[in-house]
Amino acid sequence: MATFTIKGNQFMYNGEPIRILSGAMHYFRIVPEYWKDRLLKLKACGFNAVETYVAWNVHEPKEGQFNFQGIADIEHFIQLAGDLGLHVIVRPSPYICAEWEFGGLPAWLLKDPSMQLRCYYQPYLSKIDAYFDELLPRLKPYLCTNGGPVIAMQIENEYGSYGNDKEYLIYLKEAMIQRDMNVLLFTSDGYDDSNIQGGTLIPDVLATVNFGSRPEEAFAKLQEYQLDKPLFCMEYWNGWFDHWGDEHHEREYDDVVDVLDRMLKLDASVNFYMFHGGTNFGFYNGANFLGKYEPTATSYDYHALLNESGDITDKYIAVRELISKYVDIPDIEMPSPIRKKHYGNIRLTEQSRLFDSLNLLSSPIKSKYPVSMEQLDQDYGFILYTTQISGPRAKNKIVLQHVHDRALIFIDGVYQGVVERNTHDQTVEIKENDILAEIPPEGATLSILVENMGRINYGYGLKDPKGITEGVRFERMFLYDWTIHTLPLDDLSKLNFGERQADNSYTPTFYKGVFNVDETGDTFLKLEGWTKGVAYINGYNLGRYWDIGPQKTLYVPGPLLREGENEIIIFELHGTRDPVVTFQDFAELG
Repeated sequence: MATFTIKGNQFMYNGEPIRILSGAMHYFRIVPEYWKDRLLKLKACGFNAVETYVAWNVHEPKEGQFNFQGIADIEHFIQLAGDLGLHVIVRPSPYICAEWEFGGLPAWLLKDPSMQLRCYYQPYLSKIDAYFDELLPRLKPYLCTNGGPVIAMQIENEYGSYGNDKEYLIYLKEAMIQRDMNVLLFTSDGYDDSNIQGGTLIPDVLATVNFGSRPEEAFAKLQEYQLDKPLFCMEYWNGWFDHWGDEHHEREYDDVVDVLDRMLKLDASVNFYMFHGGTNFGFYNGANFLGKYEPTATSYDYHALLNESGDITDKYIAVRELISKYVDIPDIEMPSPIRKKHYGNIRLTEQSRLFDSLNLLSSPIKSKYPVSMEQLDQDYGFILYTTQISGPRAKNKIVLQHVHDRALIFIDGVYQGVVERNTHDQTVEIKENDILAEIPPEGATLSILVENMGRINYGYGLKDPKGITEGVRFERMFLYDWTIHTLPLDDLSKLNFGERQADNSYTPTFYKGVFNVDETGDTFLKLEGWTKGVAYINGYNLGRYWDIGPQKTLYVPGPLLREGENEIIIFELHGTRDPVVTFQDFAELG
């Protein structure tokens, strides 16, 4: 057993003063085979703790169905950290933000249109209780009070930027205490008055603050509300994340080191967000909406101390040098660098068109009107809406009211255009050979393929159902009698592939290829000449690619490959003239 407590303005571990120097890394953004590598590098940099969020949607992907295996094995991650002599800070609050899909909340919460999130609303609290009943007993053996490495836990995350329901925060606190989470509990928020008043000031819960600069100002504001307690920056933003279509964010190490030095001179404890960012594999990237919908890229490199593939950076070296002036850094043998491999160009020789494969991927659902993914128990991926337009009809527009998040429009299988969420006028004109076309007497088939590009993870737009959320109009007339195919694309094994047929159509298509590997290692998938879609290696969803950048390659961890034959499948939405990909030995961001 051990104790982690507060005495005045000092943290105490087993009765001795301690300063926490922590780094954030998320087990669910790193393949498990690399957890130990990243944790060793954390300790070798002079840190004495690791911090991680807990993503509810990873652990309860379907209501009542829990997952704690593979990349979701949080118990193994905590055990590894403890075995290496690291303290662990766990943030199991239901909501995590983290630029993660829906801020970590499971999509199935939105099946109930009246669901109220992040407040004292009993149906929501009941879902949390069921989750905590499964999660928290798994964490209990790892608490420091039970001889484990976990010294502190968070009850909610940056709540002051969302709401001010103190009854809700107290409920979460009591929910943890009732399940024997008898370690230090804390909140973390921005440091202005609004955030602190809304998200902190809970009895017997330590308030911490998040920022990237001006530490003196941040801590002074915190002390206006919380005197005689340790200063703790729970999220020191030493880098930043990227949105699709934005530039790659970088923050130079001299600035990072300067702010850290000023915090350490104030005797503050610090948690680097992030120490190692990792990857938004699959469809787990989140999105922001502060007047404009902005989905986060697949790479969560964050310009952190370790880059996306876990390599040491100049920032790592500079931070380690500064930390060594404050604490004795243990002499640790660093892990051997992980090989980066160049496997060259691979031609994808087989294909399967989406519209020819619908019944292999999904069972059709009949509905009078378009409904959202959540109403059909779908979490991620794509959804296809199909209906008939009677004819003859004059030239007119298809109007989507509204689309979340990006839709491809087809008439009789012919691509008409794309409608994106940020477009104020969500319409497409029906054309044939670039000329406005009429609906013929026999009518036409309208198909709308909608991509969920990531639910909003922060702020007032958190409730973010996906698909077509209201209806579809032909000019002013709403269209009814739809056939819907849910396309989570979580299992492509039933697809029938045939020899590729060369064409210049914009039909969404799966392309398949095989390549041989003599020696496995990390590699980076470059999709030059492709437009937008999703990539799979040996059935594992690497994430999205998009030619608008800033991300130019997808990270492929070596453990996803196998010696001998490997399979790659690309789901390309807009078609490619030459289906060739490149596996190279370096990443391209920006």
